[in-house]
Amino acid sequence: MADYPVPELGNKTPLQAANKPNMDMIAAKGRNGLLRTVPEGLNPGSGPAILSVLGYDAARFYTGRGPFEAAARNIPLDKNDVAYRCNLITEKDGILTDYSADHITSSEAAELINALKTKLEKPSEVEFFAGLSYRHFLIIRNYLPKEIIECTPPHDARGEEIVKILPRADSEETKSTVELLKGLILESKKVLERHPVNVARRKAGREPGNMIWPWGGGRTPVMPTYEERYGVDAAVISAVDLVKGIGVYAGMKVIDVPGATGLYDTNYEGKADAALEALEECDMVFVHVEAPDEAGHSRDYRLKVKTIEDLDKRLLGHLLDGLKEDCAVAVLPDHPTPIKVGTHTRDPVPFAIYSQSIEADGVRQFDEMSAKKGGFGLIEGEEFMLRFLGKTSEK
Repeated sequence: MADYPVPELGNKTPLQAANKPNMDMIAAKGRNGLLRTVPEGLNPGSGPAILSVLGYDAARFYTGRGPFEAAARNIPLDKNDVAYRCNLITEKDGILTDYSADHITSSEAAELINALKTKLEKPSEVEFFAGLSYRHFLIIRNYLPKEIIECTPPHDARGEEIVKILPRADSEETKSTVELLKGLILESKKVLERHPVNVARRKAGREPGNMIWPWGGGRTPVMPTYEERYGVDAAVISAVDLVKGIGVYAGMKVIDVPGATGLYDTNYEGKADAALEALEECDMVFVHVEAPDEAGHSRDYRLKVKTIEDLDKRLLGHLLDGLKEDCAVAVLPDHPTPIKVGTHTRDPVPFAIYSQSIEADGVRQFDEMSAKKGGFGLIEGEEFMLRFLGKTSEK
């Protein structure tokens, strides 16, 4: 949700412009601050940021986006396997024009991934697995080099020439794998360009998913469960495989909600109902909503304001109305996705925590500027979860 001032909103951020009485109530009755979620040396992605929010040292436990997402899909990984997120993208005249293939549907994408499996898979070396919408998986089996090949995240490369952002080898040891990845990317267009799914999408005025883009590669992480770390039985609710996968490795109960899409049309009320039900058994529930992030990537300030308002009314308000006893409640983004830049930044994010044991700090609204005046000040990564769980004294 976090952002920079938007000229079209009167130089307010979307959080400042949105009507969000429930977030503002938590800020007014609770304590606020700024949280730095991305350690130095790591890209400002959701993986490191959400690990930090959940109280894990991202520099230690984040191995790449791919293995966490693979865990959410029950894709088996051995210790020498490398899992990549594999987007279906739109390529036009050598340019990466859309990182999501116009938000291709899961059913269309499954047909395209099946075509790739038939044409490009290599036993004991390369495997494709279907996920949701444009988000899929490429597994490199039996990868022995220590260095993982870095690939440019496609949402950071819109408008870029494909040839300039193809993976590159930094050592002799990785050259063969780089050539493998480059070959798969370029060969995928030959498989997908004239596939019936893409022919039909063009006729319907939609962009095709005519190329793959692997990124976020990594090996299986080894990390303590949330209960081992904090003595808390926790659940996670999200439409996003990355977040579910973090929950898997953290030993959290992963709850699927029908109609949860990761987009503006997600089932906000269903997530609130699922959280209330989970609280009957669990000590804590982490509810994740992707919609404001997608609006930021699309640089759509109106949609971003709407997703914040929907989250506030339809999820947070519904959740607060349904609580049967006093609970600690926190609200925060994992990272900014500003309209101005259309991608993630590493700026600290606002957060607010409300519980019976926390004294209000006088902040009246939940937004980036108000949080600077909060009683928590600026804190780093793991410290947020310790504060939320009441396991450290306030400074």
